[in-house]
Amino acid sequence: MAAGHGGRTVIEGLDLEIPDGSFTVIVGPNACGKSTLLHTLARVLARRAGTVLLDGADIARLPSKQVARTLGLLAQQPVTPEAITVADLVSRGRHPHRRPLRGWTAEDEDAVARALAATDTAALAERPVDELSGGQRQRVWLAMVLAQETPILLLDEPTTFLDIAHQIDVLDLCAGLHEDRDRTLVAVLHDLNHACRYATHLVAMRDGAVVAQGPPADVATPELIEAVFGLPCEVVPDPVTGTPLVVPLSRRHVRHATGT
Repeated sequence: MAAGHGGRTVIEGLDLEIPDGSFTVIVGPNACGKSTLLHTLARVLARRAGTVLLDGADIARLPSKQVARTLGLLAQQPVTPEAITVADLVSRGRHPHRRPLRGWTAEDEDAVARALAATDTAALAERPVDELSGGQRQRVWLAMVLAQETPILLLDEPTTFLDIAHQIDVLDLCAGLHEDRDRTLVAVLHDLNHACRYATHLVAMRDGAVVAQGPPADVATPELIEAVFGLPCEVVPDPVTGTPLVVPLSRRHVRHATGT
């Protein structure tokens, strides 16, 4: 598959299969093509070559509402409509389920209420979104995607703007959605330790290509992390989860250790 922006091809010759029912996390340095890949999988960007298959069918040939009922996308920097309240924004997640001449239903109301509760934003329901903090807005946008109630969720840096406590809350929520409801999640994360802790399938990218993929314990090695990120490190077991814990080595420490 190939995809890009404007006249620039960002990913080319990429071959990737997302395991069904997985919590797949994509990692890699800035500008390596992570978000481009996610947006191409969501049909926000048209691929330039190759095919994107959704449940075995070419996503480009599927009706828009069918795609929207199957996968939801949390973009990296979504644009908030002017003067909209939290409840109104989250309710827009129900659009793919609406039918002509059918009003707002109890099912719609319940889906919105569940999404607000899951993201701890119910108390914000009547507030204008543009008055919220960056972290609050991020949780509200996540609530809108959850209200869509799709079996596949694509999340582009879902912990952006969040403090450490809310980062863990959001990732715990994502893990719960994956485990309890058998959803397939695909997330782009910058924090390698979060990625290793929560992913069931880890994808490492560099320069528009997949360098490695598989269980975090197989992918997150010191050699691969240095090759992908240019970061010398040690990898030790996380004392809480046993998953790989990346301990960066500053270049100053490396020079001291080697005597250079």
